[in-house]
Amino acid sequence: MNYAQAYQLSTRLWSESILPVLEEYIRIPAKSPHFDADWVTKGHLEDATELTRAWCAAQPLEGLSVEVHRLPGLTPLLFVEVAGTARCTVLLYGHTDKQPEMTGWDADLGPWKPLLRDGKLYGRGGADDGYAAFASLAALNLLRDQGIPFSRCVMLIENSEESGSDDLPPYLDLLAGRIGQPELVIGLDSGCGNYEQLWVTSSLRGVLNGELRVDVLAEGVHSGDAGGVVPSSFRILRQLLERLEDSATGAIVLPELNCAVPAARIAQARAAADVLGRSVFEKFPRIPGLQPPVQDAAELILNRSWRPALAVTGADGFPAIVDAGNVQRPGSGVKLSLRLPPKVDGQQAAQRVKETLEADPPYGARVRFTPHQVNSGWEAPALAPWFAEALADASLGSFNKPVMHMGEGVTIPFISMLGDYYPGAQSLITGVLGPKSNAHGPNEFLHIDMAQRLTVAIGAVIAAHHRQFNP
Repeated sequence: MNYAQAYQLSTRLWSESILPVLEEYIRIPAKSPHFDADWVTKGHLEDATELTRAWCAAQPLEGLSVEVHRLPGLTPLLFVEVAGTARCTVLLYGHTDKQPEMTGWDADLGPWKPLLRDGKLYGRGGADDGYAAFASLAALNLLRDQGIPFSRCVMLIENSEESGSDDLPPYLDLLAGRIGQPELVIGLDSGCGNYEQLWVTSSLRGVLNGELRVDVLAEGVHSGDAGGVVPSSFRILRQLLERLEDSATGAIVLPELNCAVPAARIAQARAAADVLGRSVFEKFPRIPGLQPPVQDAAELILNRSWRPALAVTGADGFPAIVDAGNVQRPGSGVKLSLRLPPKVDGQQAAQRVKETLEADPPYGARVRFTPHQVNSGWEAPALAPWFAEALADASLGSFNKPVMHMGEGVTIPFISMLGDYYPGAQSLITGVLGPKSNAHGPNEFLHIDMAQRLTVAIGAVIAAHHRQFNP
C-alpha cells in the first residue's frame, strides 16, 4: 500500500462523503431499546439504519450487496457483503444505536446537534459507533483505488449494542451460512490511548450490576428516638460493602472475583504506560488536587483492565438533602456496578457476591442482592505471526508510530459473542474513543484525523489478510 496516497484519499472521502452523512446520523435520536421502549413506533433506529444503508449501497465496490434484515420483535440489522477476489472472509462489525442524551453538554453542543470544531465532530453516536460502517467500506475503497486485492468482506451493523447486543445472536444464526467462518474479525467500537497510533484492544472486563437492599424498619421513625437503639440501615450497608471491597484501597477482597494477570498483558501495560504516562489519570475531569490510588501508570492501566472494581452508581431510600429531616429511614438500597477481570466467569461471580452479601445479615436485618446485568469479560486470542506483522506495519504506515496493545476496562458483550461464534479468527478490536471523547457522556466527539488514519490502517490489515490466505 502507498500509505501517503491512501491517507490523501481517506481525508477526501471523509470530508466530502462521510462527514456530511455522519452529521445527519447524529441528528437522529436513535436510542437503544433499553433506553427507549417506544423505539418501534418512533422509528429512529430504522432511520439510522436506512441512512447508513443508502450510503453503503452507493459505494463503487464490485460485488457489493446491501440488505436490511428484520426478525420479529428485534431491532433491524444491516448486512453488507463485498465479494472481493477470494472466498476467505473478513467480518467487520459496527452499530448505529446510541446511548441516551445525558446532561452536562456545553451550551453550544448537544446530543442531537452535530458540530464540527477543531478537527472533531461533536454529537451522540458519531464515535460510538456510527462511524464504523463508513470507515469499513472507505477502507475497501482505498484498496480499490490502488488495485490492491482483498478477500470477501461481510459487515454487520446492529441496533442493540448499547442494550447488551441481545438481538445479535439470532441474526448471527440467521446469517451463519452467508457469513461462514471468517479468519479475521474487525470491530471498531473500542478505545484508544491517544490519537497518534493504532491501539489494539487485548482484553475487556466483565460486568456485574445489581441492587443491594437493606431493610430494618417497616416505616421511618424519629432519629433521636431510634438512634443507638435501632441499627442504621446505612451502617449495615457499609459493613456489607466491606465484605466486597477494602474501602482503604479499593481492592476487591473476594478471591473468586480476582484472577492472575498474564505476563504478556503486564508487559503490554508497561509499554502503554511508557507512551501515556500520567494521561492515564489526567484525561478525566478531576477536581483540583485529586490524586489516583497509585502513582504508577502501568498499575493504573492494570487496575482498569485486569482487576475488579466496585462503583455505587445509584441509591434508593435517601431523600434529597433539602427534604431530609430527623428521620431514621426504614431501609437503604444501592445500585452496585462491579467490573470483573477478563478471565472471571460472570455468572459464578454473581452467585458468589449474592452469597457473600446475604449471609449472616448484621442484627438480623433483611438483606437482598438482586443481579440485574451479568456479562463475562474477554481476552483476545494469541496473535498469529502474520497478524502481528500486519498490525505493526499498519500502525507505522498510517500513523508513523508503533502499534500499541492495551486492555480496556469496559464491557462490550458483542466481542465475546463473536469470539464464541468464530473461535478460530484473529480479532482486531479497536476504535476512536480516546482522551476526552466521552462516549455515553456529555460532549461526545469523533476525532476526525484519528478516524481517517484508522481507515487507512484497517485497509492495510485487510490487504495483509488477503496476502496470508491467498498467496
